[in-house]
Parts: sequence; C-alpha cells; structure tokens
Amino acid sequence: MTTLEETARHLAAPGKGLLASDESTGTIGKRLEKAGFDNSEETRRAYRQLFYTAPIGEAGISGAIMFKETLYQSADDGTLFVECLKRQGVLPGIKVDEGLVPLEGCPGETSTRGLEGLAAACAEYASAGARFAKWRAALKVGGGCPSEKAIEENAAQLAEYAAICQAQGLVPIVEPELLIDGDHSLAQFADASTRVISRCVAHLWQKNVVLEATLLKPQMCIPGADYTGEKPTSDVIADETLRVMRRCVPAAVPGIMFLSGGQTEEEATVNLNAINRLAQQQGRAPWSLSFSFGRSLQASVLKLWSEDREGNQQACRNMAAALARANGQAVLGRYEGPHPSITSQAGSLREDFRGWRTDV
Repeated sequence: MTTLEETARHLAAPGKGLLASDESTGTIGKRLEKAGFDNSEETRRAYRQLFYTAPIGEAGISGAIMFKETLYQSADDGTLFVECLKRQGVLPGIKVDEGLVPLEGCPGETSTRGLEGLAAACAEYASAGARFAKWRAALKVGGGCPSEKAIEENAAQLAEYAAICQAQGLVPIVEPELLIDGDHSLAQFADASTRVISRCVAHLWQKNVVLEATLLKPQMCIPGADYTGEKPTSDVIADETLRVMRRCVPAAVPGIMFLSGGQTEEEATVNLNAINRLAQQQGRAPWSLSFSFGRSLQASVLKLWSEDREGNQQACRNMAAALARANGQAVLGRYEGPHPSITSQAGSLREDFRGWRTDV
C-alpha cells in the first residue's frame, strides 16, 4: 500500500471524519462579523485555535481542512496548528482552489479557478505539513441546471486537480457540491447527483487518478431549501443517497465524506446516522460513509464564543469535541442523541453567498 493510500484510509477510518475549517478570509469574516467580531487575522487565528487545541482527534476527527493562512499559524504557546493536529492523530489538509468564476455560455453556473500554478502550490503546502487537499466545484440544480457543459467542465477540472495533487504527494478530496439553493425535489437532486458524480468518476479514470488514494465529498440527496412539498424523512434521504452512491462510486474509493451543505447541525448528524444504519442493514456499502462538515461542526462553537470570547474558551473546546463525537458515532450508525448543538434547530445553516461569490 502506498503512502497516499494509507493517508486516504486514515482519513476514512471507522468512526472518523473531517473538520472542514477551510473557509476563506471573506467567508469566515462574514460569519465572525455576524457574531460580533472583527475580521482580523488575529481573530481568525484565535477562532481556529478553539478547534485545533480541542481533543477532536479522540472524539472523531481524522483530518482538518485548513485555509492557506491557517496552515502557517500557531497556537498561543507558539505551537504550529499543524503540530497541534498531528499530536492527536489529526492529519492537516489544505483548500487549494481559488473560488468560483462564471461559466461562459451558462448563465448562473460556475467553474472553479486555481489550476494554474497548482503543482507548485501543492508542493509548498506538502512541505508545510499538509497531507491532503480539497477542491470545490459548485453546481446549481433546477431550471435546466446543471447543464452538460457545467458538468463536463467541472468534472474535468476536478480530475485535473486530483492528478496534480497525487503527483505532489497529497490525497485529493474531490468535491462536486450540488447546491441546495432552489425549489427542486429530492428526485431532481438525486438525478443531478447521478449525472455529476458519474462524470467526475469517468474523468478521474481518464486522468489515471488512483481511486484508492482519493476521497469523494458529495452532498447527501436532499430537496432544495425552497422546496414546498413534504419534507423527506432521514430514512428516505438515506435510501436515495445510497442508491445514487452505489450507481456512481467505485468500490476502490476508500471514503465518501458527505458535506453538510446548509443542514442544521442536528440534521446533518441524524441523516448521516440513517445512511450508515441503512448501509449496515443492507450490507452493500464498500466505502466508509463519513463526513466533511464545516458549519455543522462549528456553528454552536461560534455561538458560545460570541457570548463570552474569553470566558467560554474551554466550553467552546468541549463543544467542538462533542460535535465531533456525535458525528463519529453517526459514521458507525450508533448515534442516539440528544444532540450537543445549541443553535436553533428550526433554522438552516444555508448561506446564499457561498454558491456564487468568487472569493470563497
């Protein structure tokens, strides 16, 4: 087994998943400002420190995706964040795409920039301690979207990125995110997912990407945020999600690391748990069915921090570990509740600007 394959297996280990803490300066800034903080480098560092110095490794985190600024930052005691993570068995990862740009001839659709100079950037990040990378494509659903051009363009970019990463010693996380913006049904979303993921896999083959050293980061099959029909249960979401994954994802891929994509913290955990329980019952899931969550591992921590920046630091670390533990249990199909989150469970964590801005 190669080093890259070992890394991929570590990231997709049973009961483990990824902390997506790779928000750009603009994205994390909007969240910090909404919580009452200034968007300064020191504030961003202090916020990320809450997670990287919490016992997230033993709780259920195998890897943390970082933004390039964060990769080189340190904790209050001078220890590099990379070392804070590695000490507890959490592998450092890095976001390498440079955000979205409009796709010519496809109104409202995007491709992702960042391929130019990617090899040199990956080499630099690997020397700084990164072991894996992430590249996000964002595809709209509904109203004739995603178009064939958008699917093909983004699949080709994801495969090119993955090949470059592996050549530079990084495990690629391939993220073809289908956005929940819109009123599309669960069936429409599942159909779009099938089209997108199958083309991504085809392009990975064409680029000779080693699937055993590659992780996939799709959205669970859920209806659009503005869908007005009956809300599907977690069991229905699990059934549809597994059906799509079995159609599209080769068994050689070690892990499918679902993104939370606007679900509440609790919804993401409950749905992930349902997916794993159904997979265990059916006995037909060759990959780890895990998570790469961003806001669903962070929203309650940020809420606590906003209430008392200095006094709540330990409570924030405890919350970070508790959220990791809940989702680690969901990967095993053993989550029982109650959920540790303190954010409003009635409200989605959806952020419209994440889909269409070029600085994210």
